Amino acid sequence: MSDPDRFDLVVIGAGPGGYVCAIRAAQMGLKVACIDRRDAPGGTCLHIGCIPSKALLTATHRFEEAELAAEMGVLARSVKYDLNKMMAYKEAAVAANTQGVNFLFKKNGIESIVGEASIAAPDKVAVATPDGTHTLAAGHIVIATGSEPTPLSGVEIDEKQIVSSTGALAFDRVPKHLLVIGAGVVGLELGSVWRRLGAEVTVVEYLDRIVPAADAEIATGFRRALEKQGIAFKLATKVLGAETRARSVSLTLAPVADEAATETLTASHVLVAVGRRAHTEGLGLEALGIACDAHGFIETDENRRTNIDTIFAIGDVASTKYPMLAHKAEDEGVAVAEYLAGGAGHVDYNVIPSVVYTAPEVAWVGKTEEELAGTEYRVGTFPFSANGRAKVAQSAVGFVKILADAATDEVLGAHILGPQAGELIAELAVAMSFKASSEDIARICHAHPTLSEAVREAALAVDKRALHI
Repeated sequence: MSDPDRFDLVVIGAGPGGYVCAIRAAQMGLKVACIDRRDAPGGTCLHIGCIPSKALLTATHRFEEAELAAEMGVLARSVKYDLNKMMAYKEAAVAANTQGVNFLFKKNGIESIVGEASIAAPDKVAVATPDGTHTLAAGHIVIATGSEPTPLSGVEIDEKQIVSSTGALAFDRVPKHLLVIGAGVVGLELGSVWRRLGAEVTVVEYLDRIVPAADAEIATGFRRALEKQGIAFKLATKVLGAETRARSVSLTLAPVADEAATETLTASHVLVAVGRRAHTEGLGLEALGIACDAHGFIETDENRRTNIDTIFAIGDVASTKYPMLAHKAEDEGVAVAEYLAGGAGHVDYNVIPSVVYTAPEVAWVGKTEEELAGTEYRVGTFPFSANGRAKVAQSAVGFVKILADAATDEVLGAHILGPQAGELIAELAVAMSFKASSEDIARICHAHPTLSEAVREAALAVDKRALHI
């Protein structure tokens, strides 16, 4: 690497948003460099987020299924788990995915640089590497540095007894009692992992419900399903502080409505999962005058451009107007790359699905009933208990829910609690992208027996003509 070297585009951050942006830009003929502080691309998602968590969710789910398979005539005696092998499987999954990104960088001629990046000027990026500091000249710069766990006042993370999601993915033994602070996606997924392996799990949440972004009816059904699995919830509860001892952690709690009514809850480990904040440290945003909102997220326009014409921001580091999701970051990365190469670059923020990868899964796209307050709409629901495939798979918990405009029948939102919800939601996202009506979905022949029939039945239910309930 020469010093300075010139690129059409320099991407800071090699997570899903950054590496996808780099690949798409290179495909369109731009000379691209991608900088990341890790020695392998993939960002939080591949290293300490999406991929390792799904590896452990999959492994523990299979272990639990093996324990319950006797009712199907599968007699697996003395089913055991090997935590060390599970962790090795997780690490192998991470390595395979990061190697895949490295291959794509080489295939597309992208300069991959390991180092700490800072923006020296609107057209210059300084990179501190083990060999010294290098300066890259850039026609445009994309900031894709992602996010990091939000700390909680009075609860100091040590990644041993009090952990973030990073520590919760790397316990060397199953916690006796895991206290999870935060009933969002991360807390519930990781809580599920360790509950399946025998941990007592208690979730403490400031709000009076779990998964606040989900439809309220879905969230209520989801909480009941998790409670049946043995996860306990303390909702509308505030954490006032934590005290760490040799083998335990004590949390001081109080009802949100009455902080004087304190109680103490003791566990072996605590997971802090109260959200994420933008990772912007060391980028030099203040010196450049790049505008950020009150919470530290970079402000952008509809093209993901900051207030400096040559600098863009995508993914978790950008405005919190939209959800912090890996696939949303990927779409933004593609949009910016295509925009810089002379194309339009578009993201439909109204049709971005969200998924919670527990069992049952939860997935949704579009508006919730709460968000449609004041809008005339119709509701169609269909339970998995009436779906043949779900019943024979012993996965008949939950339902599909479709919200359609009362006048036009256009699908405005779709919500699923049940088996493979994350896969089933794709059909509804496609339908919404093409402004489909519930009638359009209802008229499409779905294979039998499949879980997807529940989607069709929910669409039929919008017009009160579901066939199997």
